[in-house]
Amino acid sequence: MVALDLRIDGAPEGSDARVCDVTNEQEFVALIRSIEADYGRIDLFCSNAGVLTPGWDVREADFALWERDWKINVQAHGVAAKAVLPGMIERGRGYLLNTVSAAGLLSSPESAIYSTTKHAALGLAEYLAFTYKRFGIGVSALCPMAVRTPMLENLDSSGGTAGLEGVLSTEDVVAATIKGIAEERFLILPHPRVAEHYAKKAAHHDRWLVAMEGLQMQFTDASA
Repeated sequence: MVALDLRIDGAPEGSDARVCDVTNEQEFVALIRSIEADYGRIDLFCSNAGVLTPGWDVREADFALWERDWKINVQAHGVAAKAVLPGMIERGRGYLLNTVSAAGLLSSPESAIYSTTKHAALGLAEYLAFTYKRFGIGVSALCPMAVRTPMLENLDSSGGTAGLEGVLSTEDVVAATIKGIAEERFLILPHPRVAEHYAKKAAHHDRWLVAMEGLQMQFTDASA
């Protein structure tokens, strides 16, 4: 599900929250078209819907849930881009903000499907960035670790492995996002140490895998 918070020049102050199923392309596109009809062009689209389904053991995977999570965490970004890019390209400017996760750069030892879909979402964001830059389109991938939202209810109160660098407020993430978009940075990392961890992963991948195994054993019952 997704709610859009719209602040547009000439529009009434406040928010216009509307609900849709982002796994349903027709319903999602209809929402976007209704926003355009009511408010005009969309200059910045924030694609923020996401879901976290715990489950570290692929032997116990429910692939119906995997399919649902794929549609929300990956495909919805593609549907949104497909709907808004034509108008943006026609105007020669526009911006896509895709909420991914630090799990797309690193991993989430508590959830196989979350890690998998977030890596895919990052790949899609990268593809959109280098494909449509020539048309005046900017793309950023927002990759926080733990944020104080209802999603943390799927983990323990500390935020699990995602909380190791602290749990940020939504206000902190918004401030980092606005700064990142203003600087037109592709990767927006509200938790600064994510960049350090990502660099260590790239430099010493085998060592990183060993460290992730240790984290998984610490935060799950992965010893079984």
